[in-house]
Amino acid sequence: MPDIFTKRFPVPPEAIDAQRHVNNLAYLQWMQDVAIEHSAAEGWTMERYLQVGGGWVVRTHFIEYLRPAFEGESLAIHTWVSTSGSRSAVRHYVVVRETDRVLLVRAETNWVYVNLATGRPALVPDDLANAFETLTREEGMERLGLK
Repeated sequence: MPDIFTKRFPVPPEAIDAQRHVNNLAYLQWMQDVAIEHSAAEGWTMERYLQVGGGWVVRTHFIEYLRPAFEGESLAIHTWVSTSGSRSAVRHYVVVRETDRVLLVRAETNWVYVNLATGRPALVPDDLANAFETLTREEGMERLGLK
């Protein structure tokens, strides 16, 4: 069970806005994508969520943009779960430029587990809750060598 999941990629042209840097919505999409990929890597694919009749929805996002990213730069987005409750979980993200390891973005999302049929909050199944090691924001940053 990897505690921190990482995805590396170059910034594609379609992520660039009129100010010639990565658009805010691209970061949000990358956060969602990496959360889904991390979940799948732990055995929780979209198919499995559909089979159990539950899934995650966003309650809140917090994103702190520290520095811009530009087309073609190599980025790494790292994510981990910091808290896991009976009906929700908090996931952290950091985006780092690979060439110089500069921290570009810090973010977190409060996810709520819902019954897909009703859309109402539901109890997180034990096997899902146990699929992810939790790290505080500080522990995750430390393991990545970031401050």
